[in-house]
Amino acid sequence: MAGNSVSPTTTLAAQTANNTSAANSFTSQTNGNASAGNVSKVDVHSLLYSGADTKVYAHLLLWFGGSNHMNVGYNSNDAAQVHRQITDMISRGIQGVIIDWYGPNNSIDQATKLVMAEAETHPGFTFAIMVDQGAIQWDSCSGCSPQQALIQQLQYIEQTYFPSSAYMKWEGRPVVTNFNIDLSYTLSWDAVTLALSSQPVFLFQNNDGFSHTLSSGSYSWVMPTGADYGINYLTSFYDAGMPFENEQTVGASYKGFNDTLASWGSNRIMSQQCGQTWLQTFSEINGLYNSGKQLAALQLVTWNDYEEGTEIESGVNGCLSLTASTSGNSLQWKVNGDENTVDHYVAYISIDGQNLMSLGEVYPGTESVNLCSYSLPNGSYVSYVQAVGKPSIANQMSGAVKFMLSCGQDSTTSGNLTLGANPSALTISLGASGKMNVTVTPRSGSFNSSIALTCAGLPADLSCSFSPAFVTPGSRVGSSVLTIKSGPVASTHDSERRAFFFASGLFSFGLLGITVIGKINSRRITGMIGGAVLIALVLLASSCGGASSGVTGSSTGSYVVTINGNAGATQVSMTVLVTVK
Repeated sequence: MAGNSVSPTTTLAAQTANNTSAANSFTSQTNGNASAGNVSKVDVHSLLYSGADTKVYAHLLLWFGGSNHMNVGYNSNDAAQVHRQITDMISRGIQGVIIDWYGPNNSIDQATKLVMAEAETHPGFTFAIMVDQGAIQWDSCSGCSPQQALIQQLQYIEQTYFPSSAYMKWEGRPVVTNFNIDLSYTLSWDAVTLALSSQPVFLFQNNDGFSHTLSSGSYSWVMPTGADYGINYLTSFYDAGMPFENEQTVGASYKGFNDTLASWGSNRIMSQQCGQTWLQTFSEINGLYNSGKQLAALQLVTWNDYEEGTEIESGVNGCLSLTASTSGNSLQWKVNGDENTVDHYVAYISIDGQNLMSLGEVYPGTESVNLCSYSLPNGSYVSYVQAVGKPSIANQMSGAVKFMLSCGQDSTTSGNLTLGANPSALTISLGASGKMNVTVTPRSGSFNSSIALTCAGLPADLSCSFSPAFVTPGSRVGSSVLTIKSGPVASTHDSERRAFFFASGLFSFGLLGITVIGKINSRRITGMIGGAVLIALVLLASSCGGASSGVTGSSTGSYVVTINGNAGATQVSMTVLVTVK
């Protein structure tokens, strides 16, 4: 139908450019990290069970930019980079960061202060400190025991970070986690607590973290050993936390693991499975928790550990691509890859191929849109289809499709009729049929003439019928049920051949009769031959009036079918999309 002009809402460049805080210069790595690109900003909570109030945090590393770590294209001590990271996290539904901290007065501590300052500008976004065992190993006070070093570091955290309005708290108490401290040292956590005035919430690690001295909960991590992608470990961890109703269970989600590029690596590899590992870690949560039994918090492992191949900053590779095409006025697409990594599709239309107008979202399982259902003028266009990934999975844009839009319009002879169809698109199985309700409505007053309903544009293996075939709306709405059937249609050549052989047989029989039965009345013979010829002509004529194509059998695909309403000088038409599967 004729309609409004195209009003761009975005650009091709915006929908394909790097929209993450990963450096533009960052390229894909052999450990599975994807190059900086366009990733899904669908809220990460959409991967959790319905009604989840789970807090989602990202594990953040602040050691990049120095010579002792790989070059990822940015410096963690750059305030602008910290701003990009936190705004990127917020855009994905992440509610805070847990910082891998290595003691005071070093570059990581300086970057932590930048995170604190940035977090304070985003109400509701929080940060917490995870004291790494390396803080005791490498940044201990001179001559201090591990116990004394930990106390001094926590006192520094208490004075420097706890007062921040953005510091993460549980029931009003600041949260502190640690990494492998108890595996490396023998400490008294009671002594640590006595040395602090703020009485923080301590979260420990793994299953036994729930029963640890002074524990207020425990967090899980990625376990790259084993062939089950860490699922058994996660199941065991969640089961261990269930009885501790007054403690926090902090789950883990990750895309995989590969430390082959880490200087400390030991070739531990957990495949990403083209995004399936990422999705499975959420499914594990959803199988154990629900709106009545909530998971307290979830830590994404990790935001940016490029060296161990767990980073999601640059996006998760879903290994998916798609191609778009048009058939009539239908925009169609095909997906190569696992569609369960797709959250939704967006169809775009453009005049110049660069400035795009979104035609809205459609969901997995849909493979086409009827462009005539939008208010677009007929003319030349360029379209694209974008597969928007599930949270943090890379988006994919199809190539450009150029086409000419030519939708049915109300006749200029009469502007008093409107055609409608419900539904406006029909999907039928091969060899089956489907129905839609077609309405004819006067725009004003009454329309008392009979309107003939017909179809046009059907391929040879589709047929249509209306019940009734004529409607007279009067001052109300006239309606008819349109049935479209998929099935084999005999070819024109087949019909012609049957007519020819039938006529030939009768004619031959007539000649044979003349030869064998010499005494038959000649007038009767002439009548028999004339009758045979007449039958042949009727059959031949009916074959010419059937299907216009020589196609036999049925085929799948999407077709734009035109519905015509004809009442002499008054004519109206519209198009519907019919998909045969």
